[in-house]
This record gives sequence, C-alpha cells and structure tokens, in this order.
Amino acid sequence: MDLINLVEQSFSENKTATYPQFKAGDTITVTYRIKEGDKERLQSFRGVVIQICGATPYTKTFTIRKVSNGIGVERIFPYESPSIEKIELNKVGKVRRARIFYLRNLSGKKARIKEAKRVVKETPAE
Repeated sequence: MDLINLVEQSFSENKTATYPQFKAGDTITVTYRIKEGDKERLQSFRGVVIQICGATPYTKTFTIRKVSNGIGVERIFPYESPSIEKIELNKVGKVRRARIFYLRNLSGKKARIKEAKRVVKETPAE
C-alpha cells in the first residue's frame, strides 16, 4: 500500500493544472493531446458529464456524452491524465442525480438539461 501512495505523490508533484469544479449535468469541453505516429495535436471533446467515479483524485474518472451526427458518443477521461491539456466549463446543469444515464434513452428536446445559476470556482487538481 505504501508503494501506491509513493507513486501517487510523485504524480501530484508533476501536475499543477487547475480545473474548474464540475459535476454531473454540466457541459464541459476537454482539450486533450492525440499522438498520431510522430506528430502530436490537440482535439476538443464537448459534451455533458454523465458521471464522475473514483474516490481519490488519482483514480477519479469522468464520462462525457455528446451526440455526433445523430449517434451518441461517450468518452471516459481520467481526471489526472497527462494528456488532458485543459477543461473548460461551458454550462452548469441542474440535475437531481449523480449519474444521469437516462440521457442515453432520450433524444431531441427531451435530452436537454436545465441550466442552473451557480458560481464557478477554479480548484487545484488534487
């Protein structure tokens, strides 16, 4: 167990990025690095956060869902991933659940999430 804590501490010293605090129902844009052969580029993925899993920041992941050309696309990102360049909070959603998987069965106007009035704070990546 001590070896795991030692590795987690070494990762925390390297990562000094701050991400906005977000929860399920929020619309965010994640800009991440993609390696294609010897080239590297940035790509954005904008969608609704449908769940956040994990107890510690090093095991924490979040799932984002978007609809592209009529097909639902979900992507899971590790919170402490070195490939994540930045995270932007676009809209703050008002939902009553922590995991909003019911969005998978909805389409069109029914899949919209109400916007909440909440103050956004920058928090350091833990």
